[in-house]
Amino acid sequence: MIDLSNIVADIAAEMAAAPDRGEVASYIPPLAAIDPARFGMAIVTSDGECYEAGDAGSPFSIQSVSKVFGLTMALGQHGEALWRRIGREPSGSAFNSIVQLESEHGIPRNPFINAGAIVVADLLLGRSEPGEVLGEVLRFVRTLAGDDAIFIDDTVAEAERATGFRNVALANYMKAFGNLNNSVDRVLGVYFNQCAIAMTCRQLAQAGAYLMLGGRNPETDRNVVSVQRARRINALMMTCGHYDGSGEFAFRVGLPAKSGVGGGILAIVPGTASIAVWSPGLNDRGNSQLGSLALERLVQRTGWSVFDPPAC
Repeated sequence: MIDLSNIVADIAAEMAAAPDRGEVASYIPPLAAIDPARFGMAIVTSDGECYEAGDAGSPFSIQSVSKVFGLTMALGQHGEALWRRIGREPSGSAFNSIVQLESEHGIPRNPFINAGAIVVADLLLGRSEPGEVLGEVLRFVRTLAGDDAIFIDDTVAEAERATGFRNVALANYMKAFGNLNNSVDRVLGVYFNQCAIAMTCRQLAQAGAYLMLGGRNPETDRNVVSVQRARRINALMMTCGHYDGSGEFAFRVGLPAKSGVGGGILAIVPGTASIAVWSPGLNDRGNSQLGSLALERLVQRTGWSVFDPPAC
């Protein structure tokens, strides 16, 4: 029997004492101001229990973790046609690489790098107004989490608009190649605000629970996506969810997961648990340093890994 209460508490204590906490995302001023001493962890299990420690109840900017929810919505609206405009391969490059996008004629390598998520935002936008789309995204995430307190942090969104020059360049490259249907300003309006969604570890773990349950939302007992689509989203999280650090994360942790430069990580143990960790200090690949270490410690203590053989 796994004692998750003690495991989570022990990991939080170890992370609190860790001397090397990484560097916060200094290029987005509100994120640069976050105390690197913060750490939170929450685990929602398939039987509905929640185990948490540290700053699990403090909201933080989920940034690129939001790409999981945006992709889920876009697949629901456009189905397999989405893959005509976005690839499904690991990038092997930084999350905001312009060189790769130019060499591949405006088709992003996968939906979790910035360019791919910008195309997803264009797909979500369709012919709607950005405010309408953001309202739909927020309602979707709130429904998944069963919590209406989730919000878009306007200060973070405005800072991203003021400093997101590389994202503007990526969007213009794709517009030049005909891979954006809407104006760059409208698409980035959706993208920046989506990345500025603020959630707690508890809310994020609950929101990701549909991916551990074959696409079923335990809050509503309704299918969000099919079993096959949940499996494929998890596969993309495993291969692409940590940018050019995805292979290292799979090697050390062995779970589908998506990171964000706000320091959050959503990780999935199919059939077993949805996990959210947050620590704002990042490693040199732009992923949470202590969040990654905490998940490595968790799988060592629990044996959770998609690479483990099934029990006989």
